[in-house]
Amino acid sequence: MNSINPLSRRGFLKGSALLGGGLVVAFVLPGAHRFARGAENQGDVFAPNAFLRIGNDNSVTVLLGHSEMGQGIWTGLTMLIAEELDADWSKIRVEHSPASAADYGMAGFGGMQITGGSTSTWMEFDRYRQAGAAARLMLIDAAAKRFNVAASSVRTESGVVIAGEQRATYGELADDAGKLPVPDPASITLKEAKDWKLIGKPTKRLDTPEKITGRAKFGIDVQFDGLMTALVARSPVLGGTVKSFEGADALSIPGVHKVVQVPTGVAVIADHYWAAKLGRDALKIDWDQGANAGLDSQNLLESFRKLASTAGTSASKAGDVDQALGKAAKSVDVEYSVPYLAHAPMEPLNCTVKITQNKCEIWTGTQFQTLDQMIAGKITGLKPEQVEIHTEFLGGGFGRRANPTSDFVAEAVEVAKAAGVPVKTVWAREDDIRGGYYRSAFLHQARVGLDASGVPIAWKHVLVGQSIMAGTMLEASMVKDGVDKTSVEGVADSPYVVKLANHQVDLHSPNTGITVLWLRSVGHTHTAFVMESLIDELAEAAGKDPVEYRRTLLKEHPRHLGVLNLAVEKASWQTPLPDGHALGVAVHESFGSYVAQVAEVSQENLGIRVHRVVCAVDCGIAVNPLSIAAQMESAIAFGLGFTLHSKLTFKDGQVEQSNYHDYQVLRLSEMPRVEVHIVESSDKPGGVGEAGVPPTAPAVANAVFALTGQRLRELPLQLSGV
Repeated sequence: MNSINPLSRRGFLKGSALLGGGLVVAFVLPGAHRFARGAENQGDVFAPNAFLRIGNDNSVTVLLGHSEMGQGIWTGLTMLIAEELDADWSKIRVEHSPASAADYGMAGFGGMQITGGSTSTWMEFDRYRQAGAAARLMLIDAAAKRFNVAASSVRTESGVVIAGEQRATYGELADDAGKLPVPDPASITLKEAKDWKLIGKPTKRLDTPEKITGRAKFGIDVQFDGLMTALVARSPVLGGTVKSFEGADALSIPGVHKVVQVPTGVAVIADHYWAAKLGRDALKIDWDQGANAGLDSQNLLESFRKLASTAGTSASKAGDVDQALGKAAKSVDVEYSVPYLAHAPMEPLNCTVKITQNKCEIWTGTQFQTLDQMIAGKITGLKPEQVEIHTEFLGGGFGRRANPTSDFVAEAVEVAKAAGVPVKTVWAREDDIRGGYYRSAFLHQARVGLDASGVPIAWKHVLVGQSIMAGTMLEASMVKDGVDKTSVEGVADSPYVVKLANHQVDLHSPNTGITVLWLRSVGHTHTAFVMESLIDELAEAAGKDPVEYRRTLLKEHPRHLGVLNLAVEKASWQTPLPDGHALGVAVHESFGSYVAQVAEVSQENLGIRVHRVVCAVDCGIAVNPLSIAAQMESAIAFGLGFTLHSKLTFKDGQVEQSNYHDYQVLRLSEMPRVEVHIVESSDKPGGVGEAGVPPTAPAVANAVFALTGQRLRELPLQLSGV
């Protein structure tokens, strides 16, 4: 656990009065397996972490250390507490917590406060339930004392404590319960699954009313008296710097107040966005283009191909793969490639900063609060605890709002520092798409040897693509012996590969000068496309039905088989389709969840039309089936965007795309009918925010092959006229 400033129970309760009084329960970092407890003497340490607060008005409030960016954790995590608390769901409230590594850090991320990796639910599943159960026991003890009965004769129901004819609401008991010690975890018995009233039940999201009425505040919505707006002119070439600039024309624009140079470029500070944009357009800047002026996508691909022909770093190896390939009855040799991708969230990057002598306040939608806090502290010369982060709703993140340099937050702090006034720094969508931090392009080359029955006996696979972990605070844990785990996940650990006595998976991680970052589903964005397309190729070479072939290869993997069988059953795999339609299938495990998808496609001239996607997901215990279904639907939409359209290309060091017209995502008119089927499971929860993305591209590509006979090995999928 991170070091925490000592705080007595009295001190904490005094501070909690600022939160509205009542009962406040603090629970500690994941993996600590205990509740933080204090005593009356100042010598004891009270380690407040995530907070559950029950007010005298019967409200139940959770201060959530995770960011809500559409994935539904405001509801899902709160359901865990409410289940064990026996709370009245209509009284539940949620707030974003302040930034604090000590209070809200995640053990799986080195104690940093972060939302990512589809970890929120599975990492919090036990401790959030324990927090609710602890608060319930405290309320029961308080009621037993008030009713003068044994605690064993007291029960709870929907926010009320009951003993015979005596009743008291949680709000009425909150003050008394707040004076009691928090129960030891060893004394807490959590509900059995058969007794759950909320967990596993479809539950409407708590943030939906705010969002559909427009009351929800996103970072872009922040406004207060005296706040200026800034746009920054950044180098058109990645890594370029300012040699000189002339800002007189910008300052002549009505509403423009200042033009200042910052480390990332030149900022124009104005009364509002439009004035800042016109001012930026009027700037005259001489750029030093730097070392990346020659970046070119076609040349990069060729350099990747040359690397693939050389010895790489071993990610997984067994036996003598070359000898086994020489003995194969048949072999399949393939090359697959995927392009660089932008995150392209609907809400472009933005950050509001107000700096005073002893404080820096930041309002933004962020996935990485405590890194933002530390970096802002370094820029301003303040201590991290003097930097206050106000986490707003995120209008899409996909990993872009959690990057290892906190680039958009750091830039906003630099702008506000240089301007000397509070400033909201806003990125236009063109800035966002051209602003760096992309999913790396990857090249895969594989040779698979089959025996006489078509079963793989040898697998040789090389991947070429940039490491997203190298040079970050996660490198020590995620890069081992030169191999970035996220580059090879889904291949080096594939059930198709690791069981083979003869296999070899190698990796090259070139440094191209392009800044790269995790994107929703990380390495699985490309590895699932390659592996599940390749399995279809092997089925074709073996003369087998793609589903039956997978059943043979996955016979020792029941959870893979479970979602595969459910998806093909619900999609009516064997039922004839209308003329001009075909089905494709894919199954993949990622983030602890198993997802199979069947896509139905047709051809429209040289375009691909996806009509229907049937999705089966086994994510372990399904906390909120409504949110899980929504995440599968959104993941399929996200995945279809880069399956059919999205692609970043570089020419002369510059990104050629700029906005949704040329960096296209899925259009509303293209959205297929999606059916989601959730496997009932008692396994521990897996992630759902990302696991639905990987199977989409291969399911569509396999359907296209079934329809047209064209095996498309490059994303986005492009049919030829031949």
